[in-house]
Amino acid sequence: MPVLVPDYTWTQTQSTVHIHLPLKGAKPGRVHVTSTDEYLKVHFQPFLLEVFLFQPVDDDRSTARIGNGVANITLYKKTNNQWEQLMINTTDKEVMKQIRMKALMKNQEKLTAESKTKTQKRQEERKYTLQSMMKLEDEERDSIRKIKDTERKKTTAELEEWQTKQKGEEDARVQRKEKERSHGGKNKPGNGSNPLTEHRRSVSEVKKPEQKHLPAPRAAGNIQVKFTPRVFPTALRESRVAEEEEWLRKQAEARRSVNAEVEELKDLKDEERNPDWLKEKGDRCFLTGDYLGAVNAYNLAIRLNRKIPALYSNRAACHLKLKNLHKAIEDCSQALSLLTPPVQSNAASRVRVHVRRGTAFCHLQLYTEGLLDYQAALNIDPENQALQADAQRIRNVIQGLEPETQQNTTKGCESPNH
Repeated sequence: MPVLVPDYTWTQTQSTVHIHLPLKGAKPGRVHVTSTDEYLKVHFQPFLLEVFLFQPVDDDRSTARIGNGVANITLYKKTNNQWEQLMINTTDKEVMKQIRMKALMKNQEKLTAESKTKTQKRQEERKYTLQSMMKLEDEERDSIRKIKDTERKKTTAELEEWQTKQKGEEDARVQRKEKERSHGGKNKPGNGSNPLTEHRRSVSEVKKPEQKHLPAPRAAGNIQVKFTPRVFPTALRESRVAEEEEWLRKQAEARRSVNAEVEELKDLKDEERNPDWLKEKGDRCFLTGDYLGAVNAYNLAIRLNRKIPALYSNRAACHLKLKNLHKAIEDCSQALSLLTPPVQSNAASRVRVHVRRGTAFCHLQLYTEGLLDYQAALNIDPENQALQADAQRIRNVIQGLEPETQQNTTKGCESPNH
């Protein structure tokens, strides 16, 4: 149970309320402040300050400065007047619980909106960067094309000049031979011989290649291939035959779908162009604690094949270890979109992905979203006692029965799936 902090002071003006809170040696990074228009909570383990404000304040303008062992919180009043006291006069736990739940929901909505805004801004920046890179590549490609065209024209002109020169030399040689024959009496009038024609004929006979005997083409034929039909042992599995076959078909297509246009392929070995080999390499890096190396291996595997859900799920586990929580959520969502249709063959994978995304939400203090993912995992595996305990712990945090914690609520990121 948290220890309530009694030794705080507060002052006010017509428009503001100032709260001075000693942190009792807590580091600034371990102090968590939650504020809405009617509620203020400052939590630094094991201490807790919870204020149900006397009147509403402007949460968007309010500030909190933490340093030198104290927290100075400034709240801006919505109406300029003097408060009789800092907190409302009530001991009704139900009223306090309603105010607390309402404040937590507002804070979660605010954090979700900020996360979406950051994600959208990051996507716009990536889009702008990609467009700029494409523009530079187009300009470089045009420049290379112009250079090639210039070189091609130059080479063609030199070749034509060389051919003309060779033809002139050949004609001059023939004329010299004709003169020699005419002076030597070998070419008398009336014998019907033409030295130029005979020379060209002899040249063509010398240059004529010998024709090789080629074997006849092979006869064509068809090979009949028959597959053994899959037999499902139980009536429940038989009712999901269509979904199972659809899942297997998608997996087979994913294994065959390899992006051969990745620029790094020209520098890779044959085994490094295989997404399965890269996935195993990422798994080994994860187990040895090399999370950045694992992320790099999964990144290249995803660039080669974007249809394997295990790559996104395993990369999400790495991001959880590296505290890249928003990236972990994005990878889990992508993995869930690929784990369709939901069948028994991918049930364990879907449980892992829901748990990892729920863990990331809880680290972001989005406990409602995290609870939804844990509940989805329990719907798939209702007998899992560890999931039941984690889900109940998150409910207690939402209801204020347990303090918020930065500890892992699950072991969903301890090892990658296979």
